[in-house]
Amino acid sequence: MKKWIFIALILAGLFQLYQNNPQFAEQPQAFLLASDEEASAQDRLAEAFQRQLSDIQVGGSGRVIKILADDTKGSRHQKFILKLASGQTLLVAHNIDLAPRLDGLRLGDSVTFYGEYEWNKHGGVLHWTHHDPAGRHIGGWLELRGRRYQ
Repeated sequence: MKKWIFIALILAGLFQLYQNNPQFAEQPQAFLLASDEEASAQDRLAEAFQRQLSDIQVGGSGRVIKILADDTKGSRHQKFILKLASGQTLLVAHNIDLAPRLDGLRLGDSVTFYGEYEWNKHGGVLHWTHHDPAGRHIGGWLELRGRRYQ
């Protein structure tokens, strides 16, 4: 009897770990976003912003409205701001120590993304747009002109 109680406790603990760990979050079924999927992605980002949520895997696309200087403190990040179809802005912090820089990024470019959203009052930050060499975090990516950067 004690053996079954022990097994039940282990299973309950594993279930809790699975439910609360962003590593096990569902990845999108398809990376090419159809219009209805794009609307759903925009809705998810809008809800995350409204509810001030963070640590959420999101995908979508937007237009580059500002290119910022690279962040060179610690891990180097290429930074730029996207404007989504909803009007929401999103700061992208793309780790260029782990993934290639987006070559030739220009104002007005359309960038498709998959990464982790962090809330801030300006619209949010997208990071983890690269693979995780340790394999502990869901890999993300950016796409520009048909090339995937991860």
